[in-house]
Amino acid sequence: MHFAQYYLDCLSQASYLIGDQNTGRAVLVDPRRDIGAYLADAEAAGLRIELVIETHIHADFLSGHLEVARATGAEIAFGAAAETGFPIRRLRDGERICLGTEPGTTTGAETGVTLTVLATPGHTLESLCLVVRENPDDATPFGVLTGDTLFVGDVGRPDLLSAAGHTPQDMAARLHRSLHTQLLTLPDATRIFPAHGAGSACGRSISTETSSTIGDQRRLNYALQPMTQDAFVRLVTAEQPTAPGYFAHDAALNRDGHPLRDPAPPAPLTLAEALTARDRQGAALLDCRPAADYARAHLAGSLHVGLDTRFAEYAGSVVAPGTPIVLLAAPGTEHEARLRLARIGYDQVLGHLPDPAAVLAGVPERTRRSTRLRLADLLERLPLDPADGVQLIDVRNPAEYAAGALPGARNIPLAALLDRIDELDPARPVVLYCRSGNRSVIAAALLEAHGFDDVSDVSGGCPVPLPA
Repeated sequence: MHFAQYYLDCLSQASYLIGDQNTGRAVLVDPRRDIGAYLADAEAAGLRIELVIETHIHADFLSGHLEVARATGAEIAFGAAAETGFPIRRLRDGERICLGTEPGTTTGAETGVTLTVLATPGHTLESLCLVVRENPDDATPFGVLTGDTLFVGDVGRPDLLSAAGHTPQDMAARLHRSLHTQLLTLPDATRIFPAHGAGSACGRSISTETSSTIGDQRRLNYALQPMTQDAFVRLVTAEQPTAPGYFAHDAALNRDGHPLRDPAPPAPLTLAEALTARDRQGAALLDCRPAADYARAHLAGSLHVGLDTRFAEYAGSVVAPGTPIVLLAAPGTEHEARLRLARIGYDQVLGHLPDPAAVLAGVPERTRRSTRLRLADLLERLPLDPADGVQLIDVRNPAEYAAGALPGARNIPLAALLDRIDELDPARPVVLYCRSGNRSVIAAALLEAHGFDDVSDVSGGCPVPLPA
């Protein structure tokens, strides 16, 4: 059997290539849009990708099922409950996909690599898992691809928009049944291979490990401990991370279809062209350089998301879907920035400003410098004097905030800030903080771009709750 996991750190996303080396038949599960690695590996292993399986309609990235189908002729498959804008094969609970048997074979027993479909609604209605066996009659499977149903250390959140029309509580009850009547009936030695790892907004406490076993999760996963279904529902619907604004956009594109990815690098633009794009087309000027470079000097009105952070996710939090984008990226990084935006369906990149630092040095009247505070200096001022009118904003997720926050801080997660910006007074000073300083500097740039004059963030972040 050929089995390969492709893990993308910047999106905490995993995809899988599974093939039978005797027949050369293979399936690809949950692919991203840049499909070159899959195609190259399949060719090297003598495999032909015949089927692309999506464990569910993804919301956190734009899947590559259409790109793979165009490149290989593969059929696209979803769970039976999926409704899509393009032809699909509907996979039903208990269905077997036998890669060791040639299509149309009617004699002899099934042989070789076999996938068994488990319908596991809960994260979404059409969610499925795939039990992988090297031979059809193996008592203990090689493993199970668990999609967003079961993670290492967590379970899928039941509140995302792809389940519109169903309450989080209803979806959580379905998830409980899927876990206990499907996945937890597998032998403890069965390996699990989820669709996401640590940092994904599809769960709240996912481990940094990218695989585990059913037995280890039965013992260690907080959501799989003995409890009633009602207790499970309360547990998994509380304090989920705020979903970035692009999630609904990506879920719709994955469901309805989308243009194929353009692999061309972004075109170089002059500063005048970039400013014209902003003024006439409403383009976002997205500075992708490291935070220190952005803070030292940046173009007035620009947004900031460093390529050395969770770039696509954070960009999707501060740039509305469909907005044209001009990149301000360090030389040689503009292609990577465009690729990572394409992974969440942000294809309207108009071009990039080559060598932003050199350009900005020539137009000091258009540049700004960020105000970044040291944690020690902020702590000396706490609690803040209400007469100063300072708005102290914690841009971490709700569960982080609930675990401890600075006195007087208000929680507006980064992923919610664009929609809640009117809750803040642009005439009053704002101080922002997060755990590491990555999210707070992004939030500060967003406020500055929306006309806030006095904005500061805590450089290096704030380890709250503070050590005793």
